[in-house]
Amino acid sequence: MRFLLPVALVCLAACAMAADKPTKIFPYAYDQADLPNGLRVITVPTDYPNVVALYIVVQTGSRNEIEPGKTGFAHLFEHMMFRGTKETPTAKYEAIMREAGASSNAYTSNDLTTYHTTFSKEDLETMVRVEADRFQHLDYTPDVFKTETLAVLGEYNKNSSLPIRKIDEVMRNTAFDKHTYKHTTMGFLADVQNMPALYDYSRQFFDRYYRPEYTTIIAVGDVNPKQTKALVEKYWSDWKKGSYTPDIPVEPKQTAPRTAHVDWPAQTLPWVAIGYKAPAFSDTEKESAALDVLSFLGFSQNSDLYQRLVVQQQKVDALMGDNADSRDPSLFEVLARVKKQSDMKDVEEQILSTVAGFKDTLVPADKLNAVKKRLRYQLALSLDNSDAIANTLAHYIALRRTPEALNRIYDLYEQVTPEDVRDVARKYLVESGRTTVTLTGAAGK
Repeated sequence: MRFLLPVALVCLAACAMAADKPTKIFPYAYDQADLPNGLRVITVPTDYPNVVALYIVVQTGSRNEIEPGKTGFAHLFEHMMFRGTKETPTAKYEAIMREAGASSNAYTSNDLTTYHTTFSKEDLETMVRVEADRFQHLDYTPDVFKTETLAVLGEYNKNSSLPIRKIDEVMRNTAFDKHTYKHTTMGFLADVQNMPALYDYSRQFFDRYYRPEYTTIIAVGDVNPKQTKALVEKYWSDWKKGSYTPDIPVEPKQTAPRTAHVDWPAQTLPWVAIGYKAPAFSDTEKESAALDVLSFLGFSQNSDLYQRLVVQQQKVDALMGDNADSRDPSLFEVLARVKKQSDMKDVEEQILSTVAGFKDTLVPADKLNAVKKRLRYQLALSLDNSDAIANTLAHYIALRRTPEALNRIYDLYEQVTPEDVRDVARKYLVESGRTTVTLTGAAGK
């Protein structure tokens, strides 16, 4: 669950909170169409004039990296896709973007890779054409590939300088045995170091996953659905459908608590991270929605624990909870950055006590309802420009390939009861499914 999502309208939030039956959280009409090759096109006209946000979502992330020794390739292609084609080499692509005054970038996570460009509406055809070219005809030499893999290694090393990144890496590697969520989006270090030798495999990876059936084009802003679909058909309809389906390994049930510790080589504040095996995202069943609500109730800045640990006792300077939206079962996590190493055990015990409280005591109905209203209001406030709207939709399209997933999950939040919160705590926040990772730095006190 992403509580600080990028999107929309204050009046929508007020109306939603006032109505007996909440309106749909996503306030815009949209057009959804599929090409014969499996490519999906979603067009969302908004009230924001002249600007278009074009997001291309590939349902391929680190989850898809199933072969041993070959992690990090989804993220690598976030880089490789900017290396150009025979028709549009890198320099020409960059010149097109400069001339259009466009902003273009990409990001990768567990379940998706997203390419996004924001530009003036008169450049829509140019952008659709250029994107079609690089998705269908990406071209790079072994030397260019080697250069980019070394850049990715540099990014890995830069990220590794952050304790929270190391916590994430160790948490995943400790909590999972078989599923590909065991490794981060960056991949295992040894695999990243070996990437330069895997040029042929990189071509195979691209051929497998950069296919229309894995891809959704989202156009949000000053756009016409009929015109947008026609442009996509013009430039993307010859893209051939693939035949590859990854065999994602199933994670066996965890039967006992696990622990790991990181000795950080430099001075830093200690961390305590606690993760529990949790269900996959669902927009039809209430379990993942109830865990989202529990995370907010227990570990957000509005929670009793935050007020106690951060404000009153001042033992912690950062506390956060997250129930990851993911295509497969993942982790419910709580992280705390502790001011003194001597307080780590007490902070851990207070987190566990908070978790136990949800199992033993029903959340007051008025408190639960206040959280539901806040979640709707928070999302509505963030839908304030076309790029933010497209970015939010990309998250849910990677999971369910339709904007309706956003409406459905917020409908489920409204249905969550105190009993639902108690039941998911009893089912998932259990000792046998728990992994605890601690980190302390040099000269810790």
